[in-house]
Amino acid sequence: MDTALSARPSQPLSGRPAGYLQLESYSSLKQFWSFLGGASAAGRRLSLMRGDSLGTCRRRIAGYRIPNAGGLIDAGRVLAALEDGLTPHPALLALMADDPGVLRQTLNEGYDLCLDFVLAFTTGRDLIVRPELKYRVSEFVPPASPLPEGLPLTPRRFARDELRVLLDRACGLAL
Repeated sequence: MDTALSARPSQPLSGRPAGYLQLESYSSLKQFWSFLGGASAAGRRLSLMRGDSLGTCRRRIAGYRIPNAGGLIDAGRVLAALEDGLTPHPALLALMADDPGVLRQTLNEGYDLCLDFVLAFTTGRDLIVRPELKYRVSEFVPPASPLPEGLPLTPRRFARDELRVLLDRACGLAL
């Protein structure tokens, strides 16, 4: 972990970029720093965004994984992607037959939900986040029958409060 990245940045972003969700209004740098400190202590990877200086109040927090998260898959998106081209796999065939349980079980057994967050603080005192959520093959127990490459395995959309809880857990601030 680079100690420069864990330093306390103090230059807020001038506004809210596209794709970011407001977590808190009337927040503070102290709150932003507590997330960065917690993420560093929890062993998460902190990195700068392209074009940002060390003093800019925006960091990517990566490395949080949730095992057994197959129940969070957005089966509708997967089904829509299958209409363009079907690769034979038992879980995908069951999904086409209106049974998402097999896909969920496959994801539970061999995939983790990987969560990366881009956290920032703005001059308007808003704490904002851009979540990046994706299923990836588990590091510890790979799937017996992996799903085809290129299949968009995306979880359902999360509410602001749910994202806040996930961010708190990723940064070691909640149990």
